[in-house]
Amino acid sequence: MRVLAGQLILLAMLSVGCGGPPVDLTKGLEIVDASTGWYDAGPVNGQTKLVPSITFTLKNVSAQPLVALQINAVFRRGSDKDEWGTVWVPVTRSDGLQPGAASRPVTINLKLGYTGTETRAQMLQNSQFVDAKVDLFAKYASLQWVRIGERSIERRLITR
Repeated sequence: MRVLAGQLILLAMLSVGCGGPPVDLTKGLEIVDASTGWYDAGPVNGQTKLVPSITFTLKNVSAQPLVALQINAVFRRGSDKDEWGTVWVPVTRSDGLQPGAASRPVTINLKLGYTGTETRAQMLQNSQFVDAKVDLFAKYASLQWVRIGERSIERRLITR
């Protein structure tokens, strides 16, 4: 019974980042090299489709590894309070993001977007085009989601 209790305590300590106090991700994680725009998702039923996109890197500025780091991107149109769509992305696995280290670049494209018969450039200039923004939420291990930033989606075309 003692062995089982010890294993459970060890597992609980590891789940919050190697036994240290939980990291406040609003202070311990930085969004760096962020860029946004509208990605050409290809033709859909003969029409052009543009979707909001963000690419960024995360830097661990805390003193602890961030194990099983995840991002949830919540996209909204204009000043809408309701979400347009969300995308969940794992950033690291069990090896975590070590203190002082940066993640690989993370690109998130929403599947929802705008379709039209106009050219991509014309779509971005259309008077009916509604801009978008994205809220980024992060969590690691078994901790709760925390909002770490917001970015407006630039009205520019991204071609990769």
